[in-house]
Amino acid sequence: MTILITVLLAVLFFALIMASIALHEIGHLVPAKLFGVKVTQYFVGFGKTLWSRTKGGTEYGFKAFPLGGYVRLVGMYPPAKHNARPGWLTRLADQARSYEYEEITSADDGHLMYQKKTWQKIVIMLGGPMMNVLLAFLIFLGINVFHGTYQSTLTVAQVSECVVRTDREDQTCKADDPLTPASEAGVQVGDRLVSFNGVILTDWTQMGDLIRDNRDGDATVVVEREGRELTLPTVNTVLNHVPDRLDPTRYVEAGFFGVSPTTEVVHGGPVATLEQMWTMTQQSAVALASFPVRIYNVAADLVTGQPRDANSPMSIVGASRVAGEIGTSDTLSAGDKVATWMSLLGSVNLFVALLNLVPLLPLDGGHIAGAIYEWVKRNLARLFGRPDPGHVDTARGLPITYLVGGFLLLGGVVLILADIIAPIQLF
Repeated sequence: MTILITVLLAVLFFALIMASIALHEIGHLVPAKLFGVKVTQYFVGFGKTLWSRTKGGTEYGFKAFPLGGYVRLVGMYPPAKHNARPGWLTRLADQARSYEYEEITSADDGHLMYQKKTWQKIVIMLGGPMMNVLLAFLIFLGINVFHGTYQSTLTVAQVSECVVRTDREDQTCKADDPLTPASEAGVQVGDRLVSFNGVILTDWTQMGDLIRDNRDGDATVVVEREGRELTLPTVNTVLNHVPDRLDPTRYVEAGFFGVSPTTEVVHGGPVATLEQMWTMTQQSAVALASFPVRIYNVAADLVTGQPRDANSPMSIVGASRVAGEIGTSDTLSAGDKVATWMSLLGSVNLFVALLNLVPLLPLDGGHIAGAIYEWVKRNLARLFGRPDPGHVDTARGLPITYLVGGFLLLGGVVLILADIIAPIQLF
């Protein structure tokens, strides 16, 4: 029965991801239609067509492999320039252009994507990622309002006895391990941290940042114990390697004190949700910047048989499997299961949005960057009294399109294999 529930929840999660991708494409489709762009196809999936229906000049349908989706906007490439330099790049661009222009007629003049104003192009291409951002916001807002999120408080839950290097395999205290600064200062479980080196504390993250920045300097802590404020003896924080705030796969040298916080469920509204999403956006941006390296590390670990890093990226297959396991976990309450399951869905939507905003073709961000570049180029020409350079030939960016598309395809295959052979174990 447990296996059946796990599979059903995994399939449901996968279906909701596909629904999110379908809505992403609607984010492109609706403004394109509003601005009069000719849209010939809207499909969820790739490969052989399973079902389709044509309405308003657009074919809507589903394809055999539900691993994405697309909207075909006609006229993405402008006509070839007469003064284009001959060469392999021009031939490649003209070949792609000829394929697209097979279905363009004189009646389509004014309805082609490249003919639209810059702001309209940006709105069309931004519509997809913004749909995923909206979905993520609504999901996280629902969690914050109806369930709440676990947040660290300034009340001490645990005081570490000794300082242990993070790279040591055995993390238990040994006789020659030094006491933690918190132990030396006399911090006790149940104490509420009031100030650190004279700075009044407002939340746990602030406390952690102050400790990290203090490195191995003097530390004077004031705590509230049994209703009274006590100034504890001054000690020195010690240097240790701790996970980076934005990249938990990387360890940085920073100050260490030796206390762990209690957690409590906190409800929030739109502002708290936006703050939460901003932190996640920063973390995702760092992850995207090192995405090729992370994919390589996953492939290397898979080939060499090394244990999978719990912070490594996952494919949609891996995320669906984790979603199934969340639903059958014995360590979570029913409410926590729903909140964690939906949080995973929100995180995937936010990551999809940020990935598509990377300014490289064929991603949405690449098309947005091309539209902005064209606008800047034409306005500079106007400013200096030069002839209008015309539209930027995005067809000449096909080598980048093939390179990025090939990497995403290869990376997707690597992650799917890793999620099947060496899945990340969260429970």
